[in-house]
Amino acid sequence: MDSGVNEITSTSPRLPAAVAGVLSRLPPWPGSRLFCTGLNVLMRPHLPTDIAERLEGRALRIQVADAGLAFDYTWRQGAFYPLSASAQSPDLILKADLWAFYQLLQRQEDPDTLFFNRRLSIEGDTELGLMVKNTLDALDPDILHPRAMLKQGRVALQDVLRRPIRSPASS
Repeated sequence: MDSGVNEITSTSPRLPAAVAGVLSRLPPWPGSRLFCTGLNVLMRPHLPTDIAERLEGRALRIQVADAGLAFDYTWRQGAFYPLSASAQSPDLILKADLWAFYQLLQRQEDPDTLFFNRRLSIEGDTELGLMVKNTLDALDPDILHPRAMLKQGRVALQDVLRRPIRSPASS
């Protein structure tokens, strides 16, 4: 059943069809890997222990409707990891257009408003969906500000670049 998530009001910015066409043709796994890297840099340090325990092994999907993108991932042993779309059915799917996700992360709109305006669809495990929504609501909004995100990304990249390069073990 169509959740109506594509019935976005005319005032909502939409990705141009040409951009969406290109994005929808990208293979899903590299995108999920990149998405998990971002989650690990930005969200993992702020994820409460009880939430991490409840996320353990759960399959999640973020679906960006107007971009034709889906990011499948899970939380295992203290980190986010990508899943292939065929690995297992997601326990939870959060689906919205890119602009709605941006508004959600920047606290310009709350998830309930997006949901009731049919701009955010939550499918699957209702309890898990509420936990994820409440966790996002409880995060310090400053960590999701674009400037803070760029700073955290730069620090993480510098950390990676400082590590020694290891060659594969000889057989």
